[in-house]
Amino acid sequence: MTAQPSTTPVRHLLADDDLTQTEQAAVLDLAERLRTDPYAARSLAGPRSVAVIFDKPTLRTQASFSAGIAELGGFPMMVDGRLAAIGKRETIPDVARVLGRQTAAIVWRTFAQDDLATMAAYAGVPVVNALTDAYHPCQILADLQTLRQHGRPLPGLTFAYVGDGANNMAASYLLGGATAGMHVRIGAPEGFHPEPGLVARAQTLAAANGGSVTVTDAPAEAVAGADAVATDTWVSMGQEDDGLDRETAFAAYQVDDALLRHADGDALFLHCLPAYRGKEVSEEVLEGPRSVVWDEAENRRHAQKAVLTFLLERSGLVEPSGLLAPAAAGDRGAA
Repeated sequence: MTAQPSTTPVRHLLADDDLTQTEQAAVLDLAERLRTDPYAARSLAGPRSVAVIFDKPTLRTQASFSAGIAELGGFPMMVDGRLAAIGKRETIPDVARVLGRQTAAIVWRTFAQDDLATMAAYAGVPVVNALTDAYHPCQILADLQTLRQHGRPLPGLTFAYVGDGANNMAASYLLGGATAGMHVRIGAPEGFHPEPGLVARAQTLAAANGGSVTVTDAPAEAVAGADAVATDTWVSMGQEDDGLDRETAFAAYQVDDALLRHADGDALFLHCLPAYRGKEVSEEVLEGPRSVVWDEAENRRHAQKAVLTFLLERSGLVEPSGLLAPAAAGDRGAA
């Protein structure tokens, strides 16, 4: 049931630290509930439409948001970014105001983080980052849910990411992991470290939430004793022709059996996919017993359903379902 117009600020998920630690935990709790009971939440019943916009190639994002919105009782309004030409054919504020009057929320997979922020400033409905060049928060929520699903409590967990430390996945692991109270390690070669300002932001979060942040150029040091190890493609979308020799730079950072032996004996392996076997990860690790990549891919659906429900409820745009923990004092948007 749709709530009456509210003066509650509209909530968005533009970056991982848009959620506090308690809010992140509430989203993950709901995501796990929806994994076992897919139709428990019906926050889009009506059906209400969600605009899902793609400016970049997609498989898991399109599949998981389409299925998830439908399971919430809604209609996924797919928007081809090439046809919409947002920011070229018409301005982002104009597009935001048009879509905001047609939909309950906007999901956008695009390039510039600033464009996403502009969409959120004018839409009047929740805007969800389905991947930008800067962050990939929906993937990190799915990864955190996967760790919990496999019996790894997040606070105090040691999480190692090796490979391109300057990409969106490394950035989101830093912010999302620090929010969860994890000890996040980034192992990347010189020239591919995360920006110092981002590291400082993550360190502040980690200090407040009981975690820590480490950046090193030694892959074995990053992985040593880790409870979970993740990597990503060495060449992110849009970097194919930048002229950098990534294969030489990242050769020592491939997650293979030899590197994984430095981690805890029960360490899990994560990858957001698509994976390039023989490059950032070996076939044996990707298909081995420690790999939970297919659970990660499935959990995109559950985590994103939980995020949409959270944002709609906390924005006062739907009646509370009772499935989410009440807002804690100090949380964004709390009374």
